[in-house]
Amino acid sequence: MNNKIFFYGRVSSKDQNEGRQLTVASELGIDERDVFIDKQSGKDFSRSQYQVLKNALREGDLLVIKSIDRLGRNYNMIIDEWRDITKNIKADIKVLDMPLLDTTQDKELLGTVISDVVLQLLSYMAEQERTFIKQRQREGINIMPIVDGKRISTKTNRAMGRPRVEKPDNFDEVVARWKKEEITARQAMNELNLKTNTFYSMVNDK
Repeated sequence: MNNKIFFYGRVSSKDQNEGRQLTVASELGIDERDVFIDKQSGKDFSRSQYQVLKNALREGDLLVIKSIDRLGRNYNMIIDEWRDITKNIKADIKVLDMPLLDTTQDKELLGTVISDVVLQLLSYMAEQERTFIKQRQREGINIMPIVDGKRISTKTNRAMGRPRVEKPDNFDEVVARWKKEEITARQAMNELNLKTNTFYSMVNDK
């Protein structure tokens, strides 16, 4: 039985273009049927195409990935997956952007140790970058000025979240009629042009 070459690619969302990774797979001559692409976060390995690919891998097969962060972004999970594929399934992995991460090149102990060290370093760096991005996003939100109880974006000068609905001029009059049961709550909302949650929120704040 001939060993197969698979290609795995990933983009973080459906809006991103996987074209560059598909081009790489095509240039390597990998059959389209053996190319698997996921369009979702790399936080874990619960991805449909990755799971199909992994179930297809057999001993002696080769999994090609453009860069280590396309495999995933969680340090511990990347290490576990790498070991599962190379030790348990006994397939090879080749990361194109990092020649040292190529289990087909050197089967000696030294080559294995070097690959493991490089993998752990790169995986750690990928996870740290993800952590730094989240931290910068939090810090960006925290330093935004607060006006009328809402954080204001320094880029757009707009409040984050839903805009506050102003109380209609005839609010008190309509609510008074509602409380006297002259009109229903639905009629009151229609007259005030307010949604249910907003109406009762204003009533409670009154």
